[in-house]
Amino acid sequence: MQFFITYFKKDIFPISLILILSFSRLIPHPPNFTPIIAATILSSIFFNKSTKSISVVIISFLITDIILGFYPSMMITYLSLILLILLSHNFFTSVNFKNLFFYSLTSSVIFFLLSNFGFWMFSDLYEISFSGLLKCFYMAIPFFKNTILSTIIFSYTFLVIYKLPKNYSIK
Repeated sequence: MQFFITYFKKDIFPISLILILSFSRLIPHPPNFTPIIAATILSSIFFNKSTKSISVVIISFLITDIILGFYPSMMITYLSLILLILLSHNFFTSVNFKNLFFYSLTSSVIFFLLSNFGFWMFSDLYEISFSGLLKCFYMAIPFFKNTILSTIIFSYTFLVIYKLPKNYSIK
């Protein structure tokens, strides 16, 4: 049984995570209610190397962006996710049930600020001024609620699922 658990975590788990993340962006869902930030937070415990974490997230995003279409601020979104992965590998190394809420909230704020800054920079919707940037952030607040909520829900769900096989053994 231990062999299957090890195999699951090494090979099947990353592939499954790519499929889950991709599928979550393709199915109907409330705006910004996806498990992507949760996966970036927990990538430090899912994978030993940040390169594997980055690969999983970027591949899942590329798959869905090919289907959904590319957008002007795409590079900022990708870079913000990579930053969150690097933070998780360097600062969020001791993820547990107590500090996961803080990590979820912090990561959601960072993603909100960076992705909306990118949207402001590359869209014609807001004027390129400080007041335009503030308006962009203000208009994104309804989406931010979903980002925080989904990140917290999916973070705890992923952590429970990840730790579950360790607690069971066949005798």
